[in-house]
Amino acid sequence: MFTSTHIPNSLASPSPSVAASVETSNVKTRRLYQVWKGNNKFLCGGRLVFGQDASSLYLTSFLIGGPAITFCIRMLLTLKDEDPLFSQPVLIAGAVLTILVGKDFMFLFMTSGRDPGIIPRNATLPDSDDLDTNTASMEWVNNKTPNLKLPRVKDVIVNGHTVKVKFCDTCLLYRPPRASHCSICNNCVQKFDHHCPWVGQCIGSRNYPFFICFISSSTLLCIYVFAFSWANLLRQKGRLLVIMSHDILSVTLIVYCFIAVWFVGGLTVFHLYLISTNQTTYENFRYRYDKKENPYTKGLMANFNELSCAKIPRKLVNFRELVEVEDDVQDMSYTSDLEKGFMNPKQKFDMEMGTMYGKEGMRDPGILKDLDYTDIDDHLKKKAGEKEGTYEIFVPVDQRKSKTTGDNTHEERK
Repeated sequence: MFTSTHIPNSLASPSPSVAASVETSNVKTRRLYQVWKGNNKFLCGGRLVFGQDASSLYLTSFLIGGPAITFCIRMLLTLKDEDPLFSQPVLIAGAVLTILVGKDFMFLFMTSGRDPGIIPRNATLPDSDDLDTNTASMEWVNNKTPNLKLPRVKDVIVNGHTVKVKFCDTCLLYRPPRASHCSICNNCVQKFDHHCPWVGQCIGSRNYPFFICFISSSTLLCIYVFAFSWANLLRQKGRLLVIMSHDILSVTLIVYCFIAVWFVGGLTVFHLYLISTNQTTYENFRYRYDKKENPYTKGLMANFNELSCAKIPRKLVNFRELVEVEDDVQDMSYTSDLEKGFMNPKQKFDMEMGTMYGKEGMRDPGILKDLDYTDIDDHLKKKAGEKEGTYEIFVPVDQRKSKTTGDNTHEERK
């Protein structure tokens, strides 16, 4: 048996028709790059995709262009002081330098401003009925929806070898083989190699060839400037130390290029090794295929051919695509009616336990904690015949009886 209690209209949730009209009015059309959840930076209406630390391009450009300009200044000074027969080799050297620098900048921006192979993320968790959950796993993905359990790791077959793929909690998908999630750009990337701070971008399947060309051309540029700077010193007559003390620009270029070539040259040699074994930097440091069989290698020549002759994979995400987005009001449509009526938008509701979490992440005693009961108390004191526009809720009589019995027992003890 139940008895009814009245609450004012101010505590009732809005009608479905009103909520629907509000939600519909807040739907807007945007380009995908404008609402992308990754940390990328976009230019030219989403046509150019940069990483979060794209500002590092300024430093990289200075480190490339500064020595090149210094070298050109030194060559012009040499051309002014020398006889006309020496001018032709100097002009050829300058032209070659210009080509090397131009190519280096071109590969730099093709690496940095290109989609590295970003994998489109899911808006919701995949349906467990559509997945093969035969993989034995002691860890389950259940932090998003308590009623849905997905294995953290799945087994897939690649070239006859079993490869484990992991579930990404951010992108809500099982990463394809060789893909990984970049914590800086906040994206899953195909054939993820590493995130390069010098180009401010992830290095993946779609920009790795340009990255190889960039570090290779940088290595050639360092060797070229280093060799010609030494040649400029050695052609002069006199003691070498005296010549070096008078030609500070050439000495500076020699020291700079000697240091730089160890970095870019060493990086180039390392990546040539990775290409020959068909590995990525991430795989080399994490899995160590030299201790077990590499499922991706095809042989030395085939591995190099895969990089040099294969087509660049197509983009999986069209950042200029028009999408419909909704504001925070629409987000509430995915919650229950209980949350719509009583929950603060800044609080988190635990559907399994029926409690809420506050700003500190602590569980509140109950979901009706912050409600004002003044109107209800005043209403209960009114006479039974008084009418008011209300909505009814029901409270079990057994609870009322137990409360009354407890009060009577307390009075008898007094």
